[in-house]
Amino acid sequence: MAGRKPKRDLFDSKVSTAKKPPLADRVRPRNLKEFVGQEHLVGPNKILQRFVENKELVSLIFWGPPGVGKTTLAAIIAQAVDANFVSFSAVLSGVKDIRDVIEDAKENLKYFSKKTILFVDEIHRFNKAQQDAFLHHVEDGTITLIGATTENPSFEVNAPLLSRCKVLVLEQLTEDHLKTIMSSALLDKERGLGNLKVEIQNDAFDFIASLSHGDARVSLNTLEAAVMLAKPDPDGKRNVTLEIAKEAMQRKALLYDKGGDEHYNVISAFIKSMRGSDPDAALYWLARMLEAGEDPLFIARRMVIFASEDVGNADPQAVQLAVSVKDAFHFVGMPEGWIPLAQCATYLACAPKSNASYVAYLEALKDVKEKGAMSVPFHIRNAPTRLMKDLGYGKGYKYPHSFGGYVEQSYLPDELQGKEYYKPTDNGYDKIIKERLELYKKERQRLK
Repeated sequence: MAGRKPKRDLFDSKVSTAKKPPLADRVRPRNLKEFVGQEHLVGPNKILQRFVENKELVSLIFWGPPGVGKTTLAAIIAQAVDANFVSFSAVLSGVKDIRDVIEDAKENLKYFSKKTILFVDEIHRFNKAQQDAFLHHVEDGTITLIGATTENPSFEVNAPLLSRCKVLVLEQLTEDHLKTIMSSALLDKERGLGNLKVEIQNDAFDFIASLSHGDARVSLNTLEAAVMLAKPDPDGKRNVTLEIAKEAMQRKALLYDKGGDEHYNVISAFIKSMRGSDPDAALYWLARMLEAGEDPLFIARRMVIFASEDVGNADPQAVQLAVSVKDAFHFVGMPEGWIPLAQCATYLACAPKSNASYVAYLEALKDVKEKGAMSVPFHIRNAPTRLMKDLGYGKGYKYPHSFGGYVEQSYLPDELQGKEYYKPTDNGYDKIIKERLELYKKERQRLK
């Protein structure tokens, strides 16, 4: 075979390194059994498991946050399907590099009947011309492309290339996932820290898992740094304390136990600050929670609830913003996700307040529980059959649109006639609703 020498497989055991790689690289899973997380993709009968079992593959785009296993999965798949694995970063490579890879892939296919999987990290950083360079070779089978991106591929990957790939969404790892990964690294004598006598305190272990924000690379490299910082005692044991973990993470361990009292104290302070229309305090408690490792989506959910419970119809746009911010965080993720969260917190704190809908529902619920299931008045019952009409269902119902949008008639059970649950305030849009309801009330009194 003349020309360029094919690139080495990632798993080629002859490749030597003068410097010991970081723990996160040393303990990379070698197969799907060792892989932690992404159960919706690698579990029994899931898509990647089936690809591996069948030794067949289509071009893929892995979309997910950093440190969740995109590169590792690509390498595992390549080894499992016995393909040559070539990896490069879109940040450091250009069209010339792509052409070189294509030529190598053609030679590997021609002389060794071996397929090539080209893994492109941060594929969203390639421009249109660079992405177009893959198209023909993906389509004719010269290469199988696996792209990795933290950005929405719908916006960042060209439509022609995207149409030739299957997009798989990788989820942020949970703290339990990270703890499993770190525990394995501590026990692994071949590639991990198992040959060292390490004792890590529970609060230090939890701290690293919490502050890694779902990134396995961060958790492993922080764990390794903490172990190296722990000075061996006379017996050679390294005791990793919370203080050492803080030094390794370069972050302070704020007093905030996500399963204990302080969790509820801080979220309570956050909500009460917004309810009290104090945006400065709301921002402080928001920063406290995020810095301490609180789940940002938990905070977003609380703001959606707050927008309805405490702002309500005084500003009907509040709940729309809160839901939009929840979606925005899903789209952006951390570390920039605090930006829309902060916007929402300040908006809700400054918005006019009304809990009228919340209080009204509780009063209605009280009647439901105390008085039971009272009969629906006949004139507002549905009458889809002749028998129901003959029994009087729907008889006498006045269609409001036939009367200009409002007509006086009763809708409550007979036992609750005249009951008023909803009492809007004079705040914001609530005042307009209150004025409208007062007009309806005057109309009812006039018709009596």
